[in-house]
Amino acid sequence: MDLQAETELAREVAAGRPEAFERFVAYFRSKIFRYSWLMCGQPQDAEEVAQETLLKAFESFAQLREPERVRSWIFSIARNACLMQRRKSVFAPAHELSLEELPPGVEAPSDEQPPDREMLGSELRAVLDRAILELPTLYRAVVVLRDLEELSTEETAQILDVSADVVKTRLRRGRVALRQTMDCYVHNHCLEDQPAPDPSPLTAAERDKLYSSWRHAVPAAAL
Repeated sequence: MDLQAETELAREVAAGRPEAFERFVAYFRSKIFRYSWLMCGQPQDAEEVAQETLLKAFESFAQLREPERVRSWIFSIARNACLMQRRKSVFAPAHELSLEELPPGVEAPSDEQPPDREMLGSELRAVLDRAILELPTLYRAVVVLRDLEELSTEETAQILDVSADVVKTRLRRGRVALRQTMDCYVHNHCLEDQPAPDPSPLTAAERDKLYSSWRHAVPAAAL
């Protein structure tokens, strides 16, 4: 779904159209799940983050003043939900690499490119996901938002609450580390290529909770 389609979908949801609600949930739940899985590392955590993100989004849908920014708005909510989930998750790592703990030579040239489009749409997609999981969290967050979700530098900076220059630096370093891992897989098969998990089907109770939240937030005149 391109920006124009996302914008129109957000407007229809704000206008109270039930069919738009269903499409919004199906579309963004999948995107939030993948983002949360890549950031949290566990499908169980990702499903909780997806549900919590959608609940908060519907509760505050009236605050979305610019429908064309719905994707960055959703991921701002998802990022906060993911941080909270990581703090309480039994799967949270005891220690993560910091920027200073990366191997030597990870500094990227200024023209480092994002992952090839062919890679994103091929059998290497599963390997790419696993390679992203290997990145330190600070790099991973930028790579996911910029290269997978195709958000702008400014939108990514706003979501992560950092400067645009910080986003650019982390993105360059993350791309280099990611490409090193992918090269290792291509030449030495040193990374598992298990497919990424899919979210479990939305239960009736989960759907009803989201719908109730949306109906409560959308003005009655719009329904």
